[in-house]
Amino acid sequence: MTEYTKIDTIFERDMEGTKKLIEGKYRSETVEYLKDNRWIGTEKIDGTNIGIFWDGHTVSYQGRTERAQIPEHLMDKLAEMFGGTVNEELFEQKFGQMQVILFGEGYGSRIQKGGGKYRDDASFILFDVYLPQKNLWMKRDAVEDIAKTFGIDVVPVVYEGDLPGAVEYIKGKPKSTIGTANMEGIVCRPAVEMYDRMGRRLMVKIKVCDFE
Repeated sequence: MTEYTKIDTIFERDMEGTKKLIEGKYRSETVEYLKDNRWIGTEKIDGTNIGIFWDGHTVSYQGRTERAQIPEHLMDKLAEMFGGTVNEELFEQKFGQMQVILFGEGYGSRIQKGGGKYRDDASFILFDVYLPQKNLWMKRDAVEDIAKTFGIDVVPVVYEGDLPGAVEYIKGKPKSTIGTANMEGIVCRPAVEMYDRMGRRLMVKIKVCDFE
């Protein structure tokens, strides 16, 4: 099982009482060094992490961890979206026998508290695509193309600019681009995919609740 990249909060937290973020004290020195460059922010959907795994022959489904249980009504929706002969043929035409994992968020009714404000049923929205055999994360345009192939949604880009600007954007408590929900936050990554000195992808999350 391949778990999705752990995304750190942008700033460190006060460990001596308040537990609040210490604004300006970045958790990563690499992120701090690049903070004034152009970053792309996609909406962070409040749901449950789901991986759609094509092993070259069949489709299977995974939660965030091996022990994670996918709600039954969401499993039914995933089977509808990715199961069956037609979808297997789409995977085969798109990827052949190459393994691929479509990472996304299961969201909507009965997924998280307030999930019904996104939509009144359960669904899946794509945010990343990984090729395990090549240890390769696909670029945004490729992710959008794959979403189009399967007729599924992809998390929208809601911010482009430097990281201080992203923080100010989230402080404004924007509305979600989906349904009537409030936006949970954004996930930011450099406009050009980059890694830190430990080989970890550069990604940060900025959540509305951390600035309330």
